Amino acid sequence: MTFRAAILAGLAALSLAGCTTPSAHTPNATAAEIAKVAYRHDGPPAITLYTMINNRSDAGAHSSMMINAPSQRVIFDPAGSVRASWLVEADDVIYGVTPKIAEVYEGAHARETYRVRVQRIEVPPEVAEKALRLVQSYGAVSQSQCTVATSGVLKQLPGFESISGTWFPNKLADQLARIPGVEDRVVRDTDGDDKQVAIAAYGEELGAVAQPNQ
Repeated sequence: MTFRAAILAGLAALSLAGCTTPSAHTPNATAAEIAKVAYRHDGPPAITLYTMINNRSDAGAHSSMMINAPSQRVIFDPAGSVRASWLVEADDVIYGVTPKIAEVYEGAHARETYRVRVQRIEVPPEVAEKALRLVQSYGAVSQSQCTVATSGVLKQLPGFESISGTWFPNKLADQLARIPGVEDRVVRDTDGDDKQVAIAAYGEELGAVAQPNQ
């Protein structure tokens, strides 16, 4: 396969899961809105890579990552499609990532057509804070470049020097798997393929049982 053919094949796979979906579904949250929902998780500083994988073809379809920094926990969802009025997001960074929001994020992606590979690695506090600064300054990501953006952030971090930039989600996940200390699991679900139905259902549940900073 030529390099051009490989790129086209990769872009076709990405389009199936929403990595080609424009990220500007809602206006950016204001600084005040972000500050209001900022959530500090009491677990150790860590970076979690999410890789969405097509169950039929095993092709990687989307990359994103959660950063648990001492100052706050966020999800960098470049060119992602998990957007809702009850989520606080600016330039592809989702803020206020409580345990319930983290569950919502995983659950919205895991469905009958896709599974989610979840790779978590604990990092020093300063590495997590650097990752947070990098994603906050990255800006909204162009269509199809979710893995380019995610790998581009990771390779700038101390301890992640072995990561090289890539367009392909599975390739990035395999690179991360070679770093000592990575915890690896897979999330599967039998929900229907319409992600928006799952997001709406989670939104109703969140309104009843959870609010940021509680």
